[in-house]
Amino acid sequence: MWYLCVFYHRLLDYRKPEVESLAQLFGGIEDPQNGEVPFQLQWKLPLHYHTDSPFHFVNLPSEQLALNIATRSILVKGMYELWGEGSSYEELKESVLSYPDERKLPYLNSDSTFKITVDSFGKVISLEEQKELIQGLSYIPFKGRVKLRNPDHNFWLIEVDNYGGNNGLPPIVQKRIFFGREVGGADRKLIPTYQLKSRNYLGPTAMDAEMAFLMANQALATSGKLVYDPFVGTGSILVAAAHFGAMTMGADIDIRVVRDGRGPDCNVWSNFKQYGLPMPVGLLRADNNLPPWRPTLKEVFDAIICDPPYGVRAGGRKSGGRKLLKGAVEPYTVPDDKRTDHIPSTAPYSLVECVHDLLDLAAKMLVMGGRLVFFYPVLREDDFAETHFPEHPCFKLISSAEQILSSRYSRVLLTMVKMGPYTEEIAEVARIKHIEFKENHAKWLEDGNLHSAVFSPADAQLTEAGDLKLIKDPKPKYRGKYV
Repeated sequence: MWYLCVFYHRLLDYRKPEVESLAQLFGGIEDPQNGEVPFQLQWKLPLHYHTDSPFHFVNLPSEQLALNIATRSILVKGMYELWGEGSSYEELKESVLSYPDERKLPYLNSDSTFKITVDSFGKVISLEEQKELIQGLSYIPFKGRVKLRNPDHNFWLIEVDNYGGNNGLPPIVQKRIFFGREVGGADRKLIPTYQLKSRNYLGPTAMDAEMAFLMANQALATSGKLVYDPFVGTGSILVAAAHFGAMTMGADIDIRVVRDGRGPDCNVWSNFKQYGLPMPVGLLRADNNLPPWRPTLKEVFDAIICDPPYGVRAGGRKSGGRKLLKGAVEPYTVPDDKRTDHIPSTAPYSLVECVHDLLDLAAKMLVMGGRLVFFYPVLREDDFAETHFPEHPCFKLISSAEQILSSRYSRVLLTMVKMGPYTEEIAEVARIKHIEFKENHAKWLEDGNLHSAVFSPADAQLTEAGDLKLIKDPKPKYRGKYV
């Protein structure tokens, strides 16, 4: 059945992938098997609407699935069984009256309570106008009692302006009016509850709460699953996964983060305690370049979610000082009397190497069908559609969603599914792919330092010479705007 899916008008590239992931989580889409690409839901737009519009129609097999998606989603405002639509209230009336009575009457009986909410996009409707619009729905035979708080049935009258004025979207031919029954709505309290400004223990690279929950949804985090973050930091991503019932585990190369924090009541553990969430199974001081797992250990985690360091807010580090990496000295043995406070030396860790190690770790440690969800930086001087992402023979890329951070730089959330077992032959193929990727990739990515790409102004001489890569216009500013 087709449902009207209304999104919040932000993070536009993330909306459909999140709904499709949740559809698989709640049983609407079969898990990928035998190397097949996961099935994608059917989508369509209202007539003349722009693809960035918050209004989409989605075909779902059951109302229960629509309810589950809307309740858990971060970007879905609501799912609605559409009773009618039109470009005017006269057309809306004809459409509603023609909707089958067997679909309407169960929700209009005298034993139920109901509420009608008037909403809009691209315009503001005053309270007086809202009352008049509700009174204009008298042709619908409501027999129940009005109840404004927790009614049995919620009905929505949504009016959409013809754009071009208040929301930045390209104008459409005519406005549209929708009326329908709410199947499910978002939890409006979730993001304010977990917002970073109220977090007990916070670091400079803490993941925004909304984005952390989106990543957890992409990873299909739920009760009974084990989620791992190899760059755990202050634990923001694991907090989101734990909220959805998943068991969590993390690692970080900085022992001061995972062990000490800022004291016994201000550390990673206290963030979980703050929200009453289950504590992580464990937090390790571990190096992504030298994982601590025994060689024969495989297929442990259901999902790996992380934000690898790519040199903007924090540079990547791996074990070993400069002399040790050059082979000038033997490995240092820490004396027993210094083990308690010893902080191991580290060396620079390029993003190319970091991502290769991450893919290798995920290929070995994820269960079949497990998901790897991570951010990857992109220079916007190249066409996003032609951006070359890292590859691994065990994985299939199922979605990529871009978030613009500046005129020259953005990051992309990649979601990969493990499609095949990890073998020595696969590891060798992955090593060759890594070498090719490193050789063909841009110099700024090989160095693992994006600071100049993000913050340095374009060279004036190159701009005057007409270097199109440096003066390429960014995407329209309306993308991601709050309305």
